[in-house]
Parts: sequence; structure tokens; C-alpha cells
Amino acid sequence: MLSGKGYASLLSKYAQYPVGLQLYTLGGTIDDDVPGTLKKVADIGYKDLESAFSVKGSFYGMTSKEFAKLTKGMGLSWVSHHALGAPFKMPAGGFKVSPGMDTTRLHQLRNMPPQKNLKENYQQIVDEVAEGGLKYLVCASIPLGSAAEINESVEILTKSGEAARKAGITLCYHNHTHEFEKVDGKIPYDELLQISPDILKMELDLGWATVAGADPVELFSKNPGRFPLWHVKDINTQKAPTEIGNGTVDFKRIFAASIIAGMQYFFVEQDGATHPIESITESYKDITTKILV
Repeated sequence: MLSGKGYASLLSKYAQYPVGLQLYTLGGTIDDDVPGTLKKVADIGYKDLESAFSVKGSFYGMTSKEFAKLTKGMGLSWVSHHALGAPFKMPAGGFKVSPGMDTTRLHQLRNMPPQKNLKENYQQIVDEVAEGGLKYLVCASIPLGSAAEINESVEILTKSGEAARKAGITLCYHNHTHEFEKVDGKIPYDELLQISPDILKMELDLGWATVAGADPVELFSKNPGRFPLWHVKDINTQKAPTEIGNGTVDFKRIFAASIIAGMQYFFVEQDGATHPIESITESYKDITTKILV
């Protein structure tokens, strides 16, 4: 148990880490004006970036080298990129939309160009990420609804992780909630953790893990050093993403376990933010004035 001074010292240490942003938070607005939107992100104070899919295709309509040059010119560090683990399929019955979430991005999916995925294009994705100079490649999601899908996902992630390692990149897996729900008597997340940590590490989404009933600190303790990336996501009482500080996630307790986790970078993410620039401004203020102080 940390003393009061020890707790404060640990938080002070991690206050030195730049605050990052997962660009998925910006929804379709970033595709309307990529340079202008990134300038707003930099002006707020964010330093690190993690990219996601774009309705323009590729890296917001650019090659990885072009996007890296753009972000660097704005004083931003592009650290990580999200890719699908398998071909995208619309869930049966469509997406479940939480109260208050913006649905613009869901409508855009219908007209989105085909997205590369690790199952079919892992080497191309790795090569593009390497050309952009990124440190991390993240599997955003992968089918885990049956024992067969779990086994196939382990194969895909192992193969992709080996290719990434050869390119000097670390592959991570990003969770939602279903990874913690039993499938044929097994917890999918536990099965993914059986992959060698030299091949696959984890990006823990603190919000979705909390919704699923998983304790981030307990996960860190059981798997020390396995979580170099985090999604800092707050969750309201309706179990929907909200601005940091407006929800129920105990970030101070989680950040106190940063060293055990092996955290290197963290990214604010708020799925479905109705007014994303206002939301990320509020979240940045809360993180820098209340959590990492």
C-alpha cells in the first residue's frame, strides 16, 4: 500500500507523460478538415496521437509518410495506429447506440471505402505503419464469438505480431467489453493473454474494461508490463462514454499502477462525442488539473 507521499510522487512522475488523443474521438469531423482539426487538437495541449479508420481511406486520405509529416509539423507525435483484425461486418441488428451518443460515424460506415485488416493484409499494414515511423500497431477488434473464432484470432494476432516485431513495431490488442464475457466456458481476453508477450501486448481500454466488470489494476498485477498503451475513457451511469471527470472510472487509482502496467502512452477517447472538440478540451483540463497532479 503506497503512503500518501508515495502516491503523490507516483502521480507526479506520470504527470510528465504527454497527454494523447485517439483520433476516433473526433468522428467524421476530422475528415472534413484534417489539418485544421489537428491544429485544434495541438492548441488544446495534446501531444501524442493514435489514428483510426477514416472515411477518406488510408491515413485520413494520405500515405503514412504524408500523415507523419503533417503531424510532426504541428508539434504532434504520431505514436500508434488502429487496424481491424478481420474484414468488417455490420453486427446483426446494427450497432447498439448508448443514450446521448452521436450516430454520425455509424451512418458514415455505410459509405466507407474498404478497410485493410490483419487477416488479409497484415504485411501491408505493418509495412505502411513502419513507413510512417510508428512505434505501435493496434488491433482495434477481432471476432471472438466462438471457440473457432478465438482460435483463428490467436493465429491472426500471432502472425501479425511476428511481422510487426520484425519491423521494429509492437502489436497490441484493444478491448471492448465482449472480450471479458465467457465463450464456450472461456474468457476470450485470457486466451489472448496466452500469446507470448514478445509478440502481443495490450492496449487496455479503461472504460470498457470497467463496464465489463474487469479491474484494470488487477489485470496489471496479474500481467505486469503487458499494457504499454491505455485508452483513458470515462463512463457515465448509463454505461456510455463521457468526458473525463464526468463519469465513474477511478483514474487516480489506475494511474497509481502505471509502473506495474508498463504504461508508455495513454490516449483520451470518447466514442460518439456529440461535440468532440469541446469534449476533448474538457477532458484535457480534467486530466491535467485533477488526475495527474
